Amino acid sequence: MSSSLFFQSEVKDPYSIYKLMLDKNPVYWDETNQIWAIYSYEYCAEILKNSQVQIPIVNPNNEQKLNESALKVLNNLTRLSNGIQHEITREIAVLLFSNIKSISIDQIISQLIQKDLSDNKIDWVNSVCKKLPILTVLKSFGFEEKDCEFISGKIDSFSKIVLPQKTEEQVKLINENAEKLSLLVEKHFSSLAFYNSLLIKVSNQYNLSVEEINPIAVSNFIGLCIQSFDAGRGILSNSLLQIINNKSFLNKKEIEKAVIETLRFDPPIHNTRRIANEDFYIGESQIKKGDSILIVLASANRDAQKFENAIDFNIERTNNHENLTFGIGGHMCLAKYFSINLATEALFYLVNEYQSIALLENKIEYEPLINARLPKNIWISINN
Repeated sequence: MSSSLFFQSEVKDPYSIYKLMLDKNPVYWDETNQIWAIYSYEYCAEILKNSQVQIPIVNPNNEQKLNESALKVLNNLTRLSNGIQHEITREIAVLLFSNIKSISIDQIISQLIQKDLSDNKIDWVNSVCKKLPILTVLKSFGFEEKDCEFISGKIDSFSKIVLPQKTEEQVKLINENAEKLSLLVEKHFSSLAFYNSLLIKVSNQYNLSVEEINPIAVSNFIGLCIQSFDAGRGILSNSLLQIINNKSFLNKKEIEKAVIETLRFDPPIHNTRRIANEDFYIGESQIKKGDSILIVLASANRDAQKFENAIDFNIERTNNHENLTFGIGGHMCLAKYFSINLATEALFYLVNEYQSIALLENKIEYEPLINARLPKNIWISINN
């Protein structure tokens, strides 16, 4: 294998590649792309918890020409920050999450299905997966219908803000919507009872002004929307495929276990990146300061040293929850339990509302992404 980087759209079975690398080169120097690729569970976990690595800078010196509003969002995102900035942004994100209201998703998913259902057929990805997570987040924070419609309509193009490389068209759309998105979120949050207390608490804790805290909170809510659109749609898509393939999960507890096992067995996010800020060793390999690192989470999740019979989909395996899909340590995704619960509720609704659910095509095409394996479409037939 000469390259550790490939588009998921161009590879039929990435897991066969990961298996080969796990067996032969669990720590692999990719000369072509000048990056270390880490494949084993032990070493991936070690890197994720290592204080000597950092999140790479996405847009150094604003080489992508983002405007002021877009830059403010990008530079304040928890998932892309390091050091004290990460500590502050994570605290704000935690406080935001603690004020999310629990809502029933049955009505939302019912409306989404009925809107696009034709001849008992529906594209699960575009009709439900791309819309349900973001709408659930927005409605959980009480956004009005028109604002939900605007944000959910723009989040696809705006989510490209986190990509290391962007096309001119992607940058254009990001810049066009950044200010309006930020102002809309800021206006809504200013009307919420908890928000001023949140700003004051963080302001006192880190000796920053409320004016400095406010854009960080706004940016990280937009970041939550981006994550719900990307990872949320992937969890819903891949979990449904596993439920259809296994045809035996009917009660809510079984479906929750199936979602968690899907996150191990066929996760939406396959890899994440770090950069070394000091020299250190992984096994016998020396990682040098400045080296780029690819943490192949999907490979680690299939490591037989960690998961018994790792190539089998088994909801009863006792340590499935130890998958690395959401990360571990300081950068562990805060939306982990929210995402699992959302997918569980949505899929439980689907299997109980419709007696027959069938996949209409066996060949699934994936988006042309390196870090995520996201189905473009999943056409299913559903009947009462």
